[in-house]
Amino acid sequence: MPQPSVSSRFAVAFEKLSPRSEDYVPEIVRLILSEARAGRASDVHLVPAESALVMHWRIDGVLHPVAGFDRELASRIIARLKVICGLLTYRTDVPQEGRVAREHSVTEVRVTTFPTLHGEKAAIRMFAENDQLQRLDQLGLPRALLSDLQRHLEATAGVILLTGPSGSGKTTTAYACLRDIIRQSRGARCIMTLEDPVEVAVDGATQSQVRPAAGFDLATGLRSLMRQDPDVILVGEIRDPATAEAAFQAALTGHLVLTTFHAGSTAEAITRLLDMQIEPYLIRSSLRSVICQRLLRKACLDCAVNTHDRGTENGDLLNLEKQPDKSANEITPRRQCDTCGSTGYLGRMVLAEMLDPNEPEVSRAILQRCDSRQLASLAETAGMESLHHAANKAVDAGTTTREEVLRVLGADKKTD
Repeated sequence: MPQPSVSSRFAVAFEKLSPRSEDYVPEIVRLILSEARAGRASDVHLVPAESALVMHWRIDGVLHPVAGFDRELASRIIARLKVICGLLTYRTDVPQEGRVAREHSVTEVRVTTFPTLHGEKAAIRMFAENDQLQRLDQLGLPRALLSDLQRHLEATAGVILLTGPSGSGKTTTAYACLRDIIRQSRGARCIMTLEDPVEVAVDGATQSQVRPAAGFDLATGLRSLMRQDPDVILVGEIRDPATAEAAFQAALTGHLVLTTFHAGSTAEAITRLLDMQIEPYLIRSSLRSVICQRLLRKACLDCAVNTHDRGTENGDLLNLEKQPDKSANEITPRRQCDTCGSTGYLGRMVLAEMLDPNEPEVSRAILQRCDSRQLASLAETAGMESLHHAANKAVDAGTTTREEVLRVLGADKKTD
């Protein structure tokens, strides 16, 4: 659903720019960055079409069309972005990535370009303000999970796996973990990272960006990094068996390893590692915890209308096909709401689950290579609150909606 207030505000500001000005294109780029930040956009997509450059903003995880620019402006806007990122303006046939220089933005902004049929597409990542989402206690993680995670971060060895799909906040959580370790240790632990790319500079950590073209990939870099005497290692992402093997071997030799991994749940993360031919005993010996998280849009309090149906006693809010008459708090946006742009949502909340591989039944299941459903069931029996259970509670409390849960998590497989 478009956000009228966002697109109209950008249109009004854009009309004030003078095409006759020598700084017309730089002013457009400055306007895009400033208005996207003010509009709470996490990403800006500049997509070339046959006759225009179409701009979308991702707000609270959802893309919204905002504006379009004339075809003749398209290449100039992309070229200006390249200039302020220090990229090669004459190379339009290969992907490039870089950061917006500090004199052009007060906060971290990353730009990637990609060649397409109608020209270069640019994606702009707008990172959080410097004072936002810096610490673990600012992320909104469940209290019990947060306490367990902070306890694991004090360990001297083992792997902490942060999982979820793209855009679920894994990297934000990983950086918050690093800052928590730095603050708690007061500089007494050597912290090093291997990333592709380095997304945010963290004071107190030695960060490195891999360069696969030069033979400096994650697996190779991790083996060399271990000779730098680190206490804590952050591996940006496990993408292949070689990196996974190196990360778990690093944990076995007395290093605390934090890393991210694409998986739909904590149980699926373990089965994916097994599919990568990581030995069950290695997982069992090295893995300290697995966290899976998702981001859901929160209901806009300024335009939400709460309606209750008494048929929700059993809390089964996600099985819509089998219980179509049951409903929880629903969001009905007003026709006009300047706060949320009439979407019914404002901001996002985090859902997270933590699997403890040291639980006896879970441990045995890992060694026996059980499938993800068995692992999930055993973990929940041992006390893990699943993502769907947490989502049910959020819907019941009116914090979000069933539609948003279905959009992000899909239906609970247990009720299919």
